[in-house]
Amino acid sequence: MSTPHGTGTAMSDPLDLIDFATLLTEEEREIQATVARFLADRVRPHLPEWFDNAHFARELAPELGALGLLGMHLEGYGCAGTNAVSYGLACLELEAADSGLRSFVSVQGSLSMYSIHRWGSEKQKQEWLPGLAAGTAIGCFGLTEPDFGSNPAGMRTRAVRDGSDWILDGTKTWITNGGIADVATVWANTEDGVRGFLVPRGTPGFTTRDIGRKLSLRASVTSELHLDGVRLPAEARLPGAKGLRGPLSCLNEARFGILFGAVGAGRDSLQAALRYADSRVQFDRPISGFQLTQRKFADMALALGNSALLAVHLGRLKDGGRLRPEQVSVGKLNNVREALAIARECRTVLGANGISLEHSPIRHANNLESVLTYEGTSEIHTLVVGQALTGRAARDAADVRPTS
Repeated sequence: MSTPHGTGTAMSDPLDLIDFATLLTEEEREIQATVARFLADRVRPHLPEWFDNAHFARELAPELGALGLLGMHLEGYGCAGTNAVSYGLACLELEAADSGLRSFVSVQGSLSMYSIHRWGSEKQKQEWLPGLAAGTAIGCFGLTEPDFGSNPAGMRTRAVRDGSDWILDGTKTWITNGGIADVATVWANTEDGVRGFLVPRGTPGFTTRDIGRKLSLRASVTSELHLDGVRLPAEARLPGAKGLRGPLSCLNEARFGILFGAVGAGRDSLQAALRYADSRVQFDRPISGFQLTQRKFADMALALGNSALLAVHLGRLKDGGRLRPEQVSVGKLNNVREALAIARECRTVLGANGISLEHSPIRHANNLESVLTYEGTSEIHTLVVGQALTGRAARDAADVRPTS
C-alpha cells in the first residue's frame, strides 16, 4: 500500500484507504483473490475486443463453474454453498472486469438457479441444478415484457391448462443469456395467478432472437423470448411459486449481487484514472498533482468507500438472515448511482483518451447505464425506500414492492 505523502505513486487499490480487506475473513479474501486472478489471466486481456465486437465468450461458462462461481451461494446440487459476502465479493471482481460477465453469473445463479432451488420440485432441482452449477448448461429468466418492465403485474404472457398440460403464449424481452440458454424460467399469468415454468431449449413453439445494436453490456447476450403455443407437461411448472412473490424474490437475490458488483466497476474505473493521472504530464508535471484532479479523486474515493462499507454491511445482514427488501433497494440504488458517477468522472480525468476502449471507465459507464435500469429502475427503488421511510405507498409503488 502506498504512503500518503511524498512517494509520487498512485494507490493501487483505492479501497486500501479504508482498509477494506480487514472487514473480511481470510476465506472471503481468498475467494475474492482467486476470482481476481482468474479474471486477470483469462478475461481482462480480451475485454476491449469482446466489448467492441459484441461477443460473449460462452466457453467461459464451464470455467466459471469449475471455480464454483455459478450459484455459489446456494446449497447442494453441485453448488459451492458459500456465504453471501463471498458471493458479493465474487460479483465485485466480476463487474470490476465487465458488467456483462457479472450479469451472466448473476442471471445464472441468482435468477435461473435460484428460481429452481427456491421454488422447484426435487425432480427439477436434480435435473437442472448440477449442470447449471457446472456451467455445462445455461439458464435465463423470463419476466420482463416489451410493454411491462417495472410493472410485472401487467404481464401478457399467459399459460392455460389443456388437460394435464400447459400452453404458453407471449413474449419476453431484454433477457440476459436468452439466446444461449438451455432452459428458461418463464413467468406467466394463469387463472390461478402468476406462475413459473421451466421451458427447455428446443421445445416446439419456443424461439429466441438476440437484441443487437447495443451500446451497453455488449460483452453479454441479450435476447427476446417468443412463446407461440408452447406445450409443457404439468411437471414443468415450478410448484412452490404462486403470485409475484416468486419472481420478485429472485430479483432480490440478483439485486444483492449488483450492489456488490457496482463497487467493482467503480473501483476499476478509479484505478484506471489514478494510473493514468500518475503518468500523464501536462504543464511539466503529472496531472495527479493538480488540485482539481485530486479533489475529483478524493470525492470518488469517499463515495466508493461508503458504497463498499454498505455492501459488506448488507452482506452481513443477509448472512444473518436479517436483510430486508428495502435494504437491498438502498444498496442497489446508492451503489449503482455512485459507481456510474465515478465512471463518468474518471472518464473526464482521462480527457480525450477516455473515450478509447484502451481504458475501462467509458466501458464501465456505458454498462452501468443498463445496470442503473435493470432489476428495478432507480425510480422504483426510490419509491421502495420512500415507502419504507414514510409508511405510505406512492402511486403504483405497492405493485412493484420487492418481497423476501
